[in-house]
Amino acid sequence: MFSGLGRMVILVEDQEEALVFYRDVLGCTVLFDQTTDGFRFLHVGVPGQEDVGLWLMPAGDGERQLVGQQAGERPLLVFYTEDIQLVRERLVSHGVEIWAEREDPGSRSLHFRDLYGNVVIAAQLR
Repeated sequence: MFSGLGRMVILVEDQEEALVFYRDVLGCTVLFDQTTDGFRFLHVGVPGQEDVGLWLMPAGDGERQLVGQQAGERPLLVFYTEDIQLVRERLVSHGVEIWAEREDPGSRSLHFRDLYGNVVIAAQLR
């Protein structure tokens, strides 16, 4: 029925601030950045997967309480990596708190929060 996954919306307080975190800390690339009629469409994603991305969308007046809480205390998203240690070092160098580091038969992973408090997992599959 569907042919792929496109964009997932992440509500943010400030698109430029969110871009700095997702691009400069997490290494995402800008997939699309255009302003039309005063509204900025800002999509970021993982290099090599241009069809899948995150739409960093400013929260409206009735949505501000959802920023950082879109999934409650559950993970909002999972990033896969080939080098979990490199991810760990980069996050620590940017002052990002890490917890729940795990090593399971199928993966190594760690949890962290984005700049607004959303829980994110980095996982290296075996």
